[in-house]
Amino acid sequence: MSYPPPQGAHPPYGAPPPGQYPHYPQYPQYQAQPGQPFQGCPQQQQPYMYGGVAPPQQQHGAYPQQQYSASPYRSEIPTPASPGYGPQYVHTPVETTYVVSVADTLRKAMKGFGTDEGALIRSLCHFEAHLVPHLNQTFQQRHFRSLEKDVEKETSGHFRFALLSILRGPLRQDVFLLDKALKGIGTNECLLNDVVIARSNADLNAIKHAYHASYNRTLESAVSNDLSAKTQRLFSMVLMANRREESRPVLPHEVDGDVIALHGATEGKFGTDELNVCSILSNRSDGHIRAIALAYNAKYALPLEQVLKKEFSGHMQVALIQMVRAASDPVMRDAVLIEDCMKNMGTKDEMLVSRIVRSHWAPDHMDQVRKAYKMKYGKDLIQRIKGETSGDYQRLLVAMVEPGQKQGSMPSQTPYR
Repeated sequence: MSYPPPQGAHPPYGAPPPGQYPHYPQYPQYQAQPGQPFQGCPQQQQPYMYGGVAPPQQQHGAYPQQQYSASPYRSEIPTPASPGYGPQYVHTPVETTYVVSVADTLRKAMKGFGTDEGALIRSLCHFEAHLVPHLNQTFQQRHFRSLEKDVEKETSGHFRFALLSILRGPLRQDVFLLDKALKGIGTNECLLNDVVIARSNADLNAIKHAYHASYNRTLESAVSNDLSAKTQRLFSMVLMANRREESRPVLPHEVDGDVIALHGATEGKFGTDELNVCSILSNRSDGHIRAIALAYNAKYALPLEQVLKKEFSGHMQVALIQMVRAASDPVMRDAVLIEDCMKNMGTKDEMLVSRIVRSHWAPDHMDQVRKAYKMKYGKDLIQRIKGETSGDYQRLLVAMVEPGQKQGSMPSQTPYR
């Protein structure tokens, strides 16, 4: 049984619409005790919402017990672009009134002597992605000033970085992070993975177009110049943005074929056929990769993620594992990525900001990330953030992670909680 996000809530960025797979559960639920290592795709498929009941255990070697769509492939309906990545919205009068109010509040908070940081946090911590361009435009029209420049002037440090990450909106923030990942000597592989791995075709095409418009070069050429060898080939496949759409039925014989091909390219031969593995995982839909992970574990009694860890290394290994995790359980994937920013000595503050901002655009998803984090690590995500940050920077991150009512046009029918 599938448990889509609550009515009125946003799915994770690039995710298929709720109910896309009526017979195929969309995301697993982890029943592991707190502190158990990330297991990739679990042995059995479980409901999306944390707190459900797991189905009966299945035996290794048995075919996964979920039902696949029996309809033959005919056409693929493109997954719509996520909010903030598609065409400009026609805003309702209620939205416009709300945006004007926020613009005036932000100007008042930064006008004159001193800055009201609390007002900045309250106004922006749950501001919706599709309204960000409207807010920047409205602020400029009403106050003849750039909102981003005012924030840059009136704030500092990681607090400034977080506020600007919100005010760029999701698309411009992705382009900004890609520039940071690719400029200078070396590549920030984590930033590159975060932006381009496991994205919908629509979102990735929007990112490529915006990057070219901003820097007068193609994203493909920029990435190709920064990477080398087979990792370069992998990202060239990813940036083609020709994944199977989530509307395409997941068919058993296609899943079986991919499972056999993946085994033959890894454990089933001496050496590894890296490009065959890359081709399969970069081209398939999330629903199809979920089915592959389940079927592989059932057929060979070994999680696909463990195979990737054994057969690959370095940047390619991390990218391929992110593809499987993003398809198998995007909620747990994001919880683990956030923890990765805070573990060991020192906090990777800019990475922490970027990952929290990306998750917070979908409040229902952020709520699930908090629950998954608690389940995996046995501690509260908000308390963890408080232990690693301070001041206004801390208050802004906590406000983004805390449950918040959707802001903008109308109150949500289902509160984000």
